[in-house]
Amino acid sequence: MLLAKFTFPPTDELFRWKDMVFNDSPYAINKTSFLVMTSAVLIIALFVGGSRKMKLVPSGVQNLLEVTYEFVDHGITRDVIGPNAARFTPFLGSLFLYILFLNFWEIIPFIQFPPTARAAIPAYLAIQTYLIYWYLGFRHNGFKYLTGHLFPPGVPLPLYILVTPIELVQIVFVRPFSLAVRLLANMMAGHILLTALALLTAYTLTNAPIIFIGPFLLLVGVTAFELLVGFLQAYIFTLLTAVFIADSLHPEH
Repeated sequence: MLLAKFTFPPTDELFRWKDMVFNDSPYAINKTSFLVMTSAVLIIALFVGGSRKMKLVPSGVQNLLEVTYEFVDHGITRDVIGPNAARFTPFLGSLFLYILFLNFWEIIPFIQFPPTARAAIPAYLAIQTYLIYWYLGFRHNGFKYLTGHLFPPGVPLPLYILVTPIELVQIVFVRPFSLAVRLLANMMAGHILLTALALLTAYTLTNAPIIFIGPFLLLVGVTAFELLVGFLQAYIFTLLTAVFIADSLHPEH
């Protein structure tokens, strides 16, 4: 009996989706944009639903939201920015949940695609973080915030010829680029790996059932691992955003 040839689809097909509505227009909606908007709607519904009938002893959605808030407030905001930085917790908590929702679409059956595996989404999130970073830096420290980075104190004058361009490239390009690429690369790699294992599982089920259990168990294990990766990437992105906010507020540290 001849076995069918195992083929992997072109990588481009894993990330580019056909328009569902408003085809070939600036308002076209495909799978990626649909999941991005759906995630936003679900988070809004989660917050509205969990805060409508607040109870002294939380339960259900309210309990989930309070646990998430405390996790971000005590585990990120206060530890990184400072004890008096609670005003940033709503933003950081929303950012954490939003990235978490986007990442977890990767393991939802019949969807199985994280929008964060498309470069535009991590890029937007990184740009958003850096606009806040620079706004707070200039608002709290004035123009010396930029000069303090470009001309760090204690450096011999001739070395500024080397140090200043390096610092300029780092704070303007390297930091936001690395922030976006870290999220993009991890989610893209996970999506490709899960796709390969799912195709291999389907192939063995059809053509070599005797070894089907191996790829299937590997697929289950990697799916569980990607659940952890999705959480960690949301946490790391939120943590680094808090680090940048802390730097803009307290550049001397």
